[in-house]
This record gives sequence, C-alpha cells and structure tokens, in this order.
Amino acid sequence: MSETKIALVTGANKGIGYEIASGLGALGYRVGVGARDEARRASAVEKLRAGGADAFGVPLDVTDDQSAIAAAELIERQGGRLDVLVNNAGISGETGPGWVQDPTTLDLDLVRTVVETNVIGVIRVTNAMLPLLRRSTSPRIVNVSSSVGSLTRQADPDTEIGPVMAAYAPSKSFLNAVTVQYARQFAGTDILINAACPGLVATDFNGFHGPRTPEQGAATAIRLATLPDGGPTGSFFEDDGVIPW
Repeated sequence: MSETKIALVTGANKGIGYEIASGLGALGYRVGVGARDEARRASAVEKLRAGGADAFGVPLDVTDDQSAIAAAELIERQGGRLDVLVNNAGISGETGPGWVQDPTTLDLDLVRTVVETNVIGVIRVTNAMLPLLRRSTSPRIVNVSSSVGSLTRQADPDTEIGPVMAAYAPSKSFLNAVTVQYARQFAGTDILINAACPGLVATDFNGFHGPRTPEQGAATAIRLATLPDGGPTGSFFEDDGVIPW
C-alpha cells in the first residue's frame, strides 16, 4: 500500500473544491476529483496534473446511493484507504431577486433538494467512505459549510450576514449539527471532523460576487484536512478562528 496520502474532494471540478484539490495536491496528496459531469471532471484532472498534482477522477453524484458506493470502490482500487474526505459539493437552490429565499413563499421541493445535496449527500458520502477512512492512520473529514449556518450570527441584528436564504442557510446549520454528531460518535478515535467556512468567494455559485478568491476560500478546508494528530474536532472554523454555532 502506498505511503502517499489519499484525499477525496467532492464537487472538485471547479471553484473552491478545485482549489482545495489543488492545494492538497501541492502538499503531496493523491487527490480524487469527485464530480458528476464527466467532461468537467476530466478537464479538472488534466489541469491538476499539468500543475504537478497526482490527481484522478472519481465519478460521484452525492445524491445517489449507488454513485457513492461506486466511488468508494474506485478509491479502494486506487489506494486501499482514504486519508482525507472533503465534503465540498453543495448547492444554494433557486433564489429570488437580491439572492433572497423568502421563508413565507418558499417552495418545499426546493428545501428538499437543497437538504438532499448539502446534508444528506454529506452523510451518504461520509458513510460510504468510512471503511476506507478507518484504514488511515490519521483520517480527516472536512465539511464545507458557511457562516450563514451560524445561528448566533444569523440572530445578531448587528452582524452583517447577507440576504435571507431560508433554504440554503438552514441547510448549513443542519450540516453543522450533523458534523457535531459525527464528532461525538468518533470521540476517542483518530478521526477528526470539522466544518469550514470559506467566506464570501467569487465563484459561479454566487454569480462571481465576493471579495475572496477561490484559493483564499480553500485555505481553511486545507488546514483542517491536514491537522496534526490531537487537533480539534467537532468545531466550525474560518480564517480568523472558530465561528460560534
């Protein structure tokens, strides 16, 4: 079995996910590029390899059970274990003018769709990868969240938190809560799991509105993916430190 550490990043064909994959590749990790779209996945792998990273494609739809199982089987063939899982894939869901999701007029199917990807997808992929992660000497799981998932910040009238997003923001609160439950379940093991906020990053996710670059947005996730043994677990981080729940 290779000594090179192996990572899987979901939604890694573009934006923050791609930069997380690139950053881990630069640190010497063998990186699986998880993505649904075959052409975009292949293009990302080619670009990462051209930059010197040891990258391989992982067909993965986080909303599909069989896709997650097949992805785990592929990674097992590639290296026999998984050292890092970064659950980056996520969607905002349809928004109205001003990027608003009004809770009083919210389409319930939209809520279901957002939660299916942003929360259930993370559980699905994490559980599919757990047998491989347990074979690692220093397994790390990072769930890419958002500061809009902080109930403390959302409830503070003096905090500038952006527009009302009644599907997306609660999905990240849900994801944060799930992260804590995994941390409790993993207590006493070598598995460290944390949530990372990339900040407001200019990507196609938000119409390229934001002061931060994808590279900057990837930094916290990369740091949490490479924590030393005994590092924090069950916490929520941004560049400046811990975010209140």
